[in-house]
Amino acid sequence: MTSGKNTKNPRTSMIGLGFFIRKRFLAKILCLVVLGGVVVEEGGADVRTVTDQLGRRIAIPVRPERVVSLAPSITEIIFAIGQQSRLKGITRYSDYPPEGTANMPRVGSFTRLDVEKIISLKPDLCIGVKDGNPREVIERLQSLGIPVYAVNFRNIGSVVETIIEIGGLLDADEIAQRVVQKLQDRITRVKNRVAESTSRPGVFFQIGTTPIVSAGTDTFIHELITLSGGRNLTEGPIPYPRLSKEQVLALAPEVFIITSMTRGGAFEQVKAEWSRWTDMPAVRNNRIFLMESNILDRATPRLVDGLEMLARHIHPQLYEE
Repeated sequence: MTSGKNTKNPRTSMIGLGFFIRKRFLAKILCLVVLGGVVVEEGGADVRTVTDQLGRRIAIPVRPERVVSLAPSITEIIFAIGQQSRLKGITRYSDYPPEGTANMPRVGSFTRLDVEKIISLKPDLCIGVKDGNPREVIERLQSLGIPVYAVNFRNIGSVVETIIEIGGLLDADEIAQRVVQKLQDRITRVKNRVAESTSRPGVFFQIGTTPIVSAGTDTFIHELITLSGGRNLTEGPIPYPRLSKEQVLALAPEVFIITSMTRGGAFEQVKAEWSRWTDMPAVRNNRIFLMESNILDRATPRLVDGLEMLARHIHPQLYEE
């Protein structure tokens, strides 16, 4: 199920979300229901057939009660819509919210799932991701009668769409729509705020400590930089290009973002090393910033937190009040 990200226009996938139609006919008559983008064929009191984001038809319980999340992003979304009581297992790096995930059973990392552990939790639904979960593991789970609903994160719009879909799967339509409306309102506020400025500062975004890796066009990071009123200096067809120090200096970034899951000395040391290059505009104007990676590259509602933080770093004059 591994694939690259393909960032499309975020506006198109954010239009019309949250429109739900429910129709019920007599028993034994199948009907189609459009449920926040999930096509559902209902034919019984306990089971329905849904079509996931990969176009696969899957039979799932009408009201799943034992859900296993196969990626940190899925775990966060389930918590965001208040359905964590259904969660019976999560992946190794599912760490948000910390107070809710600390003691939950783990089923391996999302790229190395522990099938036996998943089976032992007796899930009636697993929710996984196209970009990361091994296809052979998903196929094995399904061969054992464990349904796996797969999502395909491509951009912020698809994250919003997925929140709606998971809300539909877990009978949490209303709260999912409220979450989405708040996210859309916050995104609109950022866009309106940065529209007040005609400048688009050049942003260099370093992922991790070493080697020097940045973000190309088909990434969440590029979309966040653009929406927050900046220019991604490494835009292009390579999703995560590697650069030399000389190449970075030649780009002359006005804003320098460093993000990593590594904390402590190594994290600060990278910032200190770049700060030695006083001819770089970002150094000269004291605009090198450390940011948490999970709010910028994990497909969750917290991407909007990252968007707001980036906008403040890129256009501080617009947020002085």
